[in-house]
Amino acid sequence: MLKYQYHSPLGTMTMLASDKALHGLWFNGQKYFGAGFALDEIATAQNSITKHTATWLDQYFAKQAPDPREIPLALETTPYRQRILDTLLTIPIGSTITYQELAQQAAPHQKIAPGAARAVGGAVAHNPILILIPCHRVIGSDGQLTGYAGGTARKLALLRLEGIVFAQKH
Repeated sequence: MLKYQYHSPLGTMTMLASDKALHGLWFNGQKYFGAGFALDEIATAQNSITKHTATWLDQYFAKQAPDPREIPLALETTPYRQRILDTLLTIPIGSTITYQELAQQAAPHQKIAPGAARAVGGAVAHNPILILIPCHRVIGSDGQLTGYAGGTARKLALLRLEGIVFAQKH
């Protein structure tokens, strides 16, 4: 495993990658930074995955809409959270989804229990690969901007970058 620093327009990000897949992508200092990996013990260098991810991010920030499936991902999470994160990958750039809608899409043949949106929120909050797995596209059922591990200002900036006109109500 290697870590690499990417300097995005919204702040420095840390990537964590093996030779086969991306394991993490976080804004430095964000909530749940590092997802339990001992990042201080991991060498800083580049490999083909970090280079490809940096190119992908360059394209994304240049509004070129790269496909997140271009980057092989390795998620170390529960099966439930995996379903939520996999569903997030289907949300197209420039679109949003509510937590309730995400719960319904992740389990289309199950009755959605009260509180499902809260469980989805936990899965979304612990997303270890920001931007590529677009948890910033999840909003509240009332259409309001909700929390984001990278900070709500970054979430708003990412939505605007994708062309979503979002006026935050006070």
